[in-house]
Amino acid sequence: MRIGELAERAGTTTRTLRYYEARGLLHAARTPNGHRTYSESDLRLLQQIRMLQRFGFELEETRPFVECLRAGHPAGDSCPASLQVYRRKIAELDACIAQLQDVREQVGDQLSRAEQALGELANASAQPGGPHPRCELTSPGV
Repeated sequence: MRIGELAERAGTTTRTLRYYEARGLLHAARTPNGHRTYSESDLRLLQQIRMLQRFGFELEETRPFVECLRAGHPAGDSCPASLQVYRRKIAELDACIAQLQDVREQVGDQLSRAEQALGELANASAQPGGPHPRCELTSPGV
């Protein structure tokens, strides 16, 4: 199939396919007049690359999966190098999740402190002689 058909079937652009080719992830055969031609196995490689990219994998991280498919394995993650990439990605995700959980805890603590301070202010203003709540939107002395 020609480059336009492959791009359409893979849900991408011809520019992207040429970029993948320049990066060595996709190899095109050439017709006598220089047109790129691709096979069904190239479509399978593209589907693997695009799926991994949807999961957040960098383009270079897809290389072991592509090489595994090119070697004739039934799936791109049938090779040890692909499994190693999965492990690295899971470790990255775990680190991100831990960082997000830490930030969430800090924001939750800040919210609790702010709500407590607001409640104390409301209680103080409800007592006779207590401070009146104020909100200054202009600078002092204006």
